[in-house]
Amino acid sequence: MIRPVLTEVGIFLIPFVIYALFLLATSKGVTESTSWPARVVLKLLISAFLLVIISFILLSHFSGAAPSATYTPAHMENGRLVPGQNK
Repeated sequence: MIRPVLTEVGIFLIPFVIYALFLLATSKGVTESTSWPARVVLKLLISAFLLVIISFILLSHFSGAAPSATYTPAHMENGRLVPGQNK
């Protein structure tokens, strides 16, 4: 469960890291408050939320079983545990 959460947090931080790298490349102070005006931070937040929403949509679309698949739960067969599967 921790991996998907960290993945989404990483995706959320991408716009901020890119902006910080831009500030470093242009020789402006990354830690100065004048480099992070409210308008820019708002745009970064909006783009970060859009990236996370897009990643959720792509994750739900391209992962998991096919919509027509039938799930067979885990069960015992001849004394062996057979894991659940989608058929």
